[in-house]
Amino acid sequence: MGSLHTDPHNNNSASCALNPLDPEEFRRQGHMVIDFLADYYRDIEKYPVRSQVEPGYLRKRLPESAPNNPEPIETILQDVQNEIVPGITHWQSPNYFAYFPSSGSTAGFLGEMLSTGFNVVGFNWMSSPAATELESIVMDWFGKMLKLPKSFLFSGNGGGVLQGTTCEAILCTLTAARDRMLNKIGRENIGKLVVYGSDQTHCALQKAAQIAGIHPKNFRAVGTTKLTAFGLSPESFRSAILEDLEAGLIPLFLCATIGTTSSTAVDPIGPLCDVAKDYGIWVHIDAAYAGSACICPEFRHFIDGVEGADSFSLNAHKWFLTTLDCCCLWVKDPSALVKALSTNPEYLKNKATESKQVVDYKDWQIALSRRFRAMKLWLVLRSYGVANLRNFLRSHVKMAKQFEGLIGMDKRFEIVVPRTFAMVCFRLIVPPAMDQNPLDEELANQINAKLLESINASGRVYMTHAVVGGVYMIRFAVGATLTEERHVNVAWKVVQEHAGAILGASN
Repeated sequence: MGSLHTDPHNNNSASCALNPLDPEEFRRQGHMVIDFLADYYRDIEKYPVRSQVEPGYLRKRLPESAPNNPEPIETILQDVQNEIVPGITHWQSPNYFAYFPSSGSTAGFLGEMLSTGFNVVGFNWMSSPAATELESIVMDWFGKMLKLPKSFLFSGNGGGVLQGTTCEAILCTLTAARDRMLNKIGRENIGKLVVYGSDQTHCALQKAAQIAGIHPKNFRAVGTTKLTAFGLSPESFRSAILEDLEAGLIPLFLCATIGTTSSTAVDPIGPLCDVAKDYGIWVHIDAAYAGSACICPEFRHFIDGVEGADSFSLNAHKWFLTTLDCCCLWVKDPSALVKALSTNPEYLKNKATESKQVVDYKDWQIALSRRFRAMKLWLVLRSYGVANLRNFLRSHVKMAKQFEGLIGMDKRFEIVVPRTFAMVCFRLIVPPAMDQNPLDEELANQINAKLLESINASGRVYMTHAVVGGVYMIRFAVGATLTEERHVNVAWKVVQEHAGAILGASN
């Protein structure tokens, strides 16, 4: 190993450079980083929620080349504060209401620390038995909290795995469905396979279809309407299937959604599964955002019919206090994943695997290497308990209702789609004097886009938008761990102030 050059005048940096994992130096610097982050969370409300920097800002501030000699952690952390923090959009801010939440917690963070600290590469059971077995256990725990059918649990010959993201979960299940079908009909027929979703389904499905070799012409985004609250109707789904069968194509895969990105619409799982069963279609349920809420009895009905599906996933890193990345995927038939995704080179063979007594999670995912993600989910479940996790989710729904009520008291605004979970979709109503043609949505959309940009540019709150049924609407998603009722009230005042300025300027 080549020698590492050090600064003779800085003993700390020299120690760290000579021994990159010196326990005492790790302890010293680790405390400094924890203190830095604790101060960050304490002061997070002081920062503009959405980063205010211009593209390319950081290249202007940092050196063109890496340092030849080591630099002390004190200097590096100062640069983090001065150069990096201004370029961060603060997802953990209590004034963050954009996209979907990425809720964090002390338990999630500490679990991530433990996972990173152990730094195991748990591709198979033998590479770290605890990593595999803990993952199997927490996935069964979580599945029971959701009241998933036993067929999705290891005790029922199903099972769960922690993926990185929903994109990976969909790709893995689509690949398993593809290979299962092609083994029956011949690989030469891959060009006939059809994948279904709605026009509200996340773009991850289309991306997975592309990667899995589904012909672009065979990707179906079935239309939805306001009449079905933008959920996928079973009748529309069946009609699309029949058209494809008539054309000599082969229906393969449906991705149904619980809580779509645009409006948190819910597809009717049971009826869709009934249709899919008639044609041998694999059904995957994407509950990335809203699945966590289904641990609450009052929301569990949204996944009624899940027993008819083949796979189910949610993102614990969205609304379940578990840091990115942590996508929970359950499947009824793990062998379908294993057959499609496994490799068995000589250097990975061992008695435990060959005896089929253990799970090798490398065969349940795209990559070979994998992180010890179960550690942080385990800490979250144990540190807060089911009762407190339910109350955490309920508190956000309550705050969303609060915001919804405030909108209802201001006749300048309207709710665009019904609120289902903790996100409110609203817009400013364009007064007749501003819109000579009442049928022209374009002006209304432009004004609402202007309103949103004005709000976000203030740095006081951050929200994002969607366009559903041709209507531009502002999405207010409650979910940041630190958000309280006062933040919701302030956000509404910001909306009102900027709406008043825009309406006043337009008169």
